[in-house]
Amino acid sequence: MMELLSVLDPWLPSIFLMLMGFAMLMYVCLDGYDLGVGMMLLNGNREEKDLMIGSIGPFWDANETWLVLGVGILLVAFPKAHGLILSALYVPVTLMLIGLILRGVAFDFRAKAPEAQLPLWNFAFMAGSSLAALSQGWMLGRYITGFSETPEAYVFAVLITIGLPAAYLLLGASWLIMKGEGELQAKALFWARRLLPAMVAGIGIISLATPVASRTVFERWFSFPEFFYLMPIPLATLAVFAVLAVLLYRDPEVLRSRCSLPFYLMLAIFILAALGLAYSILPYVVIDQLLAVDAASSAPALRVIFLGTALTVPAIFGYTFFVYRIFRGKAQPLSYG
Repeated sequence: MMELLSVLDPWLPSIFLMLMGFAMLMYVCLDGYDLGVGMMLLNGNREEKDLMIGSIGPFWDANETWLVLGVGILLVAFPKAHGLILSALYVPVTLMLIGLILRGVAFDFRAKAPEAQLPLWNFAFMAGSSLAALSQGWMLGRYITGFSETPEAYVFAVLITIGLPAAYLLLGASWLIMKGEGELQAKALFWARRLLPAMVAGIGIISLATPVASRTVFERWFSFPEFFYLMPIPLATLAVFAVLAVLLYRDPEVLRSRCSLPFYLMLAIFILAALGLAYSILPYVVIDQLLAVDAASSAPALRVIFLGTALTVPAIFGYTFFVYRIFRGKAQPLSYG
């Protein structure tokens, strides 16, 4: 088996880099909406809070599995990059883990707590979701600039720190439009309408700031003829935003037959953003510092890791598909009886 896999040796670093990126994209898309719902939790009344928690309850643990997969690939397939990235991001990673732990504790405790303690655990869930989202925004901003110490790089990181949670909020509102009913669904539509202009402005600002913060990104996007080849990505993003705006502001069926479309359009925006980011970074695992081939483990180690991922990734896909299929439809309050 290992001898057969040896023919893949030249491509294994690139395969693992793409697989790691895919795992992170799955995490951002799936855990992004439940972080967004968590950040909005305090905006609902007592019954709406239960429905908001119920809408993400069956999924949020499974969603975080993709984060474990992505970090695991970074650790075992790119140990040099793992050391560099975790050293540069030690504080925000710690804060993110604190936020995720706080979310988990609050999620379980609010189901068993006396009525008088519910506001405390609702606030803890909101705070944990916000801390995790803000930490991820800062980490993404610093990573895209290759941990540069220039003022422009830090300003860019601040923009991403604000922009990513805003995107999560809109994704969460779109999820509630799909999973909610009645007053909760109407409120989610109101939240989405308020958030959409902010997200459009944020993506526009970040798109203009990224080439300023990274010379490598500037050269890749604004050289010719590559500039024309890449134009479909921003044009498609604008088109999806336009359709989303029409759906949220003009379509009376957005709360009925087309209630799932805002969520899927948001996923399309995240995927398009990921494609642009992948083009900006590849073949680096840390932009301007480490190529994937230089940061990768030895070829025999990568073959073993490949076998492991060949078993693990289908299992995660299967579990994720199973959970989303079983709990499709409108959300119901969680019951622990």
